[in-house]
Amino acid sequence: MAVSISVVLLLLILAVVFMRSGGLRMSHAVVCVLLGFLLASTSIAPTISHGLHATAQFVSGVRP
Repeated sequence: MAVSISVVLLLLILAVVFMRSGGLRMSHAVVCVLLGFLLASTSIAPTISHGLHATAQFVSGVRP
């Protein structure tokens, strides 16, 4: 578990750096995909899922 968390943190830092640099290359996309897969296998995955679901419900309920 400790190795998984450190890899997730490393990929998260890389993804933030890549997003701040302004350009998304194929290698940057691969890092983001790997981050997503690793986040899905952590214990925070249900919290992320519930947060995204609640945000989607909120946005769908907003009337322009």
